[in-house]
Amino acid sequence: MQVPLYQAKAEFFRMLGHPVRIRVLELLQNGPVPVRELLNEIEIEPSNLSQQLAVLRRSGIVISIRDGSTVSYALAGGDVAELLRAARRILTELLVGQSELLAELRDADTSVHTGPPL
Repeated sequence: MQVPLYQAKAEFFRMLGHPVRIRVLELLQNGPVPVRELLNEIEIEPSNLSQQLAVLRRSGIVISIRDGSTVSYALAGGDVAELLRAARRILTELLVGQSELLAELRDADTSVHTGPPL
């Protein structure tokens, strides 16, 4: 039985929904990165990183590359990097909107307190 597209998308976003996985994907945007460098950048236990990399590898989003004793990871395609850039743009727009709203609220609060004495 085929999974509806919306359900497949939800499962995809759930798979991405872990901070370590997002950080790994961000670090891989510029090309393959050895596991030891990922560990230095993310500062988590090797076993935790290994679990998160396994999830990403099983999903087909990243690939592992072995060069002698060094294992590196890379994005399987450029679409994930574009998705991360799109997420950054969306978050930036949301934060700008929130900061504008916060400024309006502060201005409104200030004008209430600086009005004529009662």
